[in-house]
This record gives sequence, structure tokens and C-alpha cells, in this order.
Amino acid sequence: MKKLLLIIALMLPIGAFACTNFIVGKKASVDGSTIISYAADSYSLYGFLRYAPATDYPEGAMREVVDWDTGKPLGRIPQVRHTYSVVGNQNEHQLTIGETTWGGREELEGDQGIDYGSLIYIALERCKTAREAIKCMTELASRYGYASSGETFSIGDSNEVWIMDLIGTGKGKNDIVWVAVRVPDDMICAHANQARITTINFKDKKNWMWSKNVISFAREKGYFQGKDADFSFQAAYNPFDLSGLYVCETRVWSFFRHFSNEMDRYLDYATGKTWLENNGNEGEHMPLFIRPNRKVSAQDIKECMRDEYQGTPLDITQGTASGPWNSKLRYGSLKFEVDSTTYWYQRPTATQQTGWSFVSQMRAGNKAGGIFWFGVDDAACSCYVPFYSRITEIPEAYREGNGDLYTYSPTSAWWQFNLVANWAYTKYSKMKPIIEETQKKMDTFFNTQIATIDNEVANLSDQDARRILNDYALSDADYVMSTWRKLQIYLQTKFIDGQERKEENGRFKRNDYGEPTGPNRPAYPESYLRTITHETIHE
Repeated sequence: MKKLLLIIALMLPIGAFACTNFIVGKKASVDGSTIISYAADSYSLYGFLRYAPATDYPEGAMREVVDWDTGKPLGRIPQVRHTYSVVGNQNEHQLTIGETTWGGREELEGDQGIDYGSLIYIALERCKTAREAIKCMTELASRYGYASSGETFSIGDSNEVWIMDLIGTGKGKNDIVWVAVRVPDDMICAHANQARITTINFKDKKNWMWSKNVISFAREKGYFQGKDADFSFQAAYNPFDLSGLYVCETRVWSFFRHFSNEMDRYLDYATGKTWLENNGNEGEHMPLFIRPNRKVSAQDIKECMRDEYQGTPLDITQGTASGPWNSKLRYGSLKFEVDSTTYWYQRPTATQQTGWSFVSQMRAGNKAGGIFWFGVDDAACSCYVPFYSRITEIPEAYREGNGDLYTYSPTSAWWQFNLVANWAYTKYSKMKPIIEETQKKMDTFFNTQIATIDNEVANLSDQDARRILNDYALSDADYVMSTWRKLQIYLQTKFIDGQERKEENGRFKRNDYGEPTGPNRPAYPESYLRTITHETIHE
């Protein structure tokens, strides 16, 4: 078991194991909010806060569809007469949509129509509620085609939250198969690059939706042969392999364990041990959603987005691969090969390739609107800043066009957070606690600030409220950038050249003549020294 938890030996194809979503129903949250979180994880993503203003269009206008991942033009569709403003992945009506890609059966991947990312943003521009968004997305994909592989979408408004599994029917085809289920109000849910909806309650049309062909198409393709009552969407369209468990379901397991005392029973399932021992039978599945053992706050979800499997056998900062200073980095892909055997690394929620992430808090009846907690780069080394769904200006630090992956910008939040995180990775066990102290300071400040903002705009006109919310967004962004620049300088100075500069009374120590004193020179931990003794001379 110990070896399994570090690296898993099996020849398997590797997909793009990116993105993680956590979901909270309104009766499961501390304040009655619904919550959706999302990490956009890709080495090709640059972190900025997308903004689309509400716009009126003339009759006959067309909307360009551009593949979200590649920038490839996919065509045009008719534009609606009015679109809603969108801040990140939350619109002015607090509708929020996130996703995780699971790929599924390769022969079902589409090559025409609308890609998954465009479906998200088109729905945000056109819809007020989760149910409207599901209808909009499925109708668009059915009419124009679906130009992506299998996806799970988190779709929520201030009243309810749904998850939807969707996949195409192959190249050159416009049809899709899909199923959506409402997350019970008193429960939480998660998905991480693996379809999780199994059996469908066809009798409950209030809380379930599905395509008419969801079972018939599976029968036609030979994916399913049993009784309708036994049909599982996940088993038919995204059957488990070891990577779907060890790389994906483990993130769901880790999220659930924060709010349940019963998750240890699923460890062997989530890590693939059961799958390995039973010739591909994964055993008892984790539930699709659970009732948390306490009310969940937006702050709780921020902490879950920073999860690195701490306190579990999967902890990414432990083991030989983490090196002497407990780095989370694993070079290369999630798998590597030695002597014709393929091994897998664990994959936590908080990862270095995150472009940006959010915790969307949808609040019914609040004049200030929803809160879109937004962060860039690795959530474990980042900070979530509150941007309200009603703002009309994006601060420069988070604005589209302020730098990119190949263009450094000193005023870009993405670049500033990367400078801190990438330096921290070199001596993670030393620098991470310092970063966490700063995170807690910022989290406390912003969480306290929310009540002030809500009260300040409660009785204002719409125009005045938006002005106040814009002002807060600008000042918060400036505060974060200033704080992280100071943090960067401190960490750079403190740990320069692999040493540790001495401190006294909150300042770097100088001698009686004002000159810097010599540094502390910490050696490798003894556990690591033992691994290199054979490489050096000894007395």
C-alpha cells in the first residue's frame, strides 16, 4: 500500500488531468449562500479576470465562437438581443458555471460546433438561472455540434446548484448525450476530471434532467446492455481506469474528508488499490454528494482549494520525490517510465499549473450581489480577492491584456504570484509557512470587509452601489499586489543563495557597525543526508 500511495505501476494513457470543482448547497452553507469553486489548471493558461459588459445587439447580429483552449475560430452563431454582464464565471444575476474535463470515450469527441468553454460563457451571457443555463447549453450543442470531449459542468444560481455530465456522439455529428442532477440543498458535491453521475432517477423530473438518447445511444454503441434501471452514465461514457481513480477521485475524497468522518472507508477505492486487487472492479463508489458534518463557509472552500493532501498518505510534500525541502513539484508529466513500467504521481487540488481559480459565493437577496473570490496561480501560494458580480471595472493587476505567458508585466497579479510561488518551491517547507501567515492575514481582512461593504451599499442606488463596489475592487487589488511584492522581497532576501538571513526584532540582523551579519547555514535534513552518503567521501 505504501508504494501504491507514492507511485502506481500500470501502463495507461494519460489525459489532461486538470481542474477541480467543489459545490455547496444553500442549506449546507454557513450563510445560506450557494457556492461553486473552480481551478483552471493548465500550463497554457494565463491568469486574468474575464469581464464582458452587458450589451444590446441589433437584430441579425452574430456571435463569434472561438475555442477556449486553442483560440481556433469555430464559426458563428446568432447573437441574442441583450447579454448580461459577466465577471469571471459569475454573471450579474449570480449565475456561475465551472467545469472539469474527463474526456471519456475517444470516439465520441466532437470536432465541430461549440467547445465547452464557449458553452460556459455564452450561457453566462444569456441566462439568469441554472436551469436556464442547462437548457441553453444542451440546445446549443445539439443544434450546432459539440467541439470537445466529455465534461462535467457545475451550474448554480443563488437558489440551487446542479452538475451536468455531457459528451458528444462523434466527429461530424451534432448530437450529444447528457445528464444533470440538482445537488440537494443540504449537501456538498465535487468532481475532478472524472464523470461521477451513475444511476439516474427517471421518476424525479424536478431534480433530474437528461437527454432522450442517454440510454439508447449507449446501447447502440455497445457501452450498455442491461436493464434501464441499472444504467450508469459514468460506467457507460467514462468507465474508471486507474488514473480516473488515483489522479481524479482522490481529490474528491480529500474534499469530502474535510466535512465527513467516514471517508477513510473509501481510501482504497479512491487510490485504486481495490481496482488493482479486483481486476478492474473499483468496488464501492464514493457517494455523489454528502451531508457535511458542519455548515460550510466560503473560507472553508478557499482552504479546500489549497489542499495538497496534508495529513493523508497522499501528501504531495512528503516522500523521496519531494526532495530535502518538501517540494510539491514533480517534473515532467503525472506519469514517468522506468524499465518499461509506468508510474504515477499523486495529483492534489492545489497545483503549480493553475492559471486561475475562484470560489463563487451566490447570495440571494443581497443588494451587493454575489462575490467572486478570485485568485491566480497556485492556490496554495495565492490569495483570493473578493470581486462583486455587479462591478463594471477590472483592476489593472487582474485585467486581460496585462501581460501573458510570454510577456512579463510588473503590474500583473499572475506574474507577481508566480514570482513568490516559484521561489518558494525551492525551499517549500521553509517558505510555505510564511506564505500561509500572509494568506491568513489577507483572508481575515477580506472576510471582515464583506459586512462593511454589504452595509455600505444596502440603501444606495444601482449606479452608486456599482461605483462603491468598483472602488473596493481597485483598492483590494492594490492592497494584494503591494502585500505580495513585500512578501517577494522578504523571501528573496531571507533565503538568498540557499541560506537563511538572521532576524532580530522583526528586522534582518546587523552587527554593531551596521553591517549585515552572516547567515544561518541550515544543512539538509538527516533523512535526506542518508540518501546521499554513498556519493561523497567519508572519514
